[in-house]
Amino acid sequence: MVQGHKPIFAVIPAYNEELTVSMVVHLTARYVDHVIVVDDGSADRTAEVAGYAGAEVIRVDPNRGKANAMKIGIQRAKELGCGIVVFLDADGQHDPAEIPMVISPVLHDDADLVIGSRYLVDSDETPRYRRVGQKTLDYATNLGKNLKITDTQSGFRAMQCSKIDCRAFKSDGYNVETDMIHYFLERGLRILEVPVSVRYDVPHKHKKNPIRHGLSIISHIIGLISYRRPLLTFGVPGFFLVVIGFLFGGYVFQRLVYDGVFHYYLLMMVAFSIVVGILLMTTALILNSLIMIVKMEL
Repeated sequence: MVQGHKPIFAVIPAYNEELTVSMVVHLTARYVDHVIVVDDGSADRTAEVAGYAGAEVIRVDPNRGKANAMKIGIQRAKELGCGIVVFLDADGQHDPAEIPMVISPVLHDDADLVIGSRYLVDSDETPRYRRVGQKTLDYATNLGKNLKITDTQSGFRAMQCSKIDCRAFKSDGYNVETDMIHYFLERGLRILEVPVSVRYDVPHKHKKNPIRHGLSIISHIIGLISYRRPLLTFGVPGFFLVVIGFLFGGYVFQRLVYDGVFHYYLLMMVAFSIVVGILLMTTALILNSLIMIVKMEL
């Protein structure tokens, strides 16, 4: 759509969105050169409706999750010579009219990945339970990073196609937004946020239980942090367990010397705390050494 630039593609993962996908495709087509809808095993007429609306439709059967659908869309866009790819949800929550604003930093080479954030402009439209859950996920994702992202789970984002290798980008299900951030950060690429609006009065809303969905993402994030930052994940808790163990151990010794009272169960807890703490710190040092060796070899 912009002269002198490679084509701009939209990739829209969809699952049972026959009520909204046509509208999303029509509105999106105004701002991009090509629309790809990846129908992730829908049981309704999502693929048929998206095709009538003018999108290229890729059908996946059975359902394999959002991450797989997005990677399929990225790979197809790259095959067709894509320069920039923008992602939107098929449920109508995102406003395609904001696509120019989302892709602008990528077009002007100010960012490699742009995330549309619901929270850069304060809004009361976000349901309270979702805002609390979102902030928790943001904090977990940002833990240990210099870059602070306000909307880590936003599905409205754009990036340079050349900056991602689908073979190296590992992700599964609804963890894709978090994994994409880690992928870009690991490679020293630039991430920027821009403000976007979101509608919550859509037909299907979120398809997964929000509590189960949030816990799944948090457990995945903890796994990522454990792998990449073992000193933070294992070393810090281990250190505090050892300190707490010695403090209570001193208390047990003091009561024994001055009062003649021996706290047997408390002493067992002290021993357990110190042993587990030392094991955690040892694990952290070993894992950190292995990571350093791998990085040196790379």
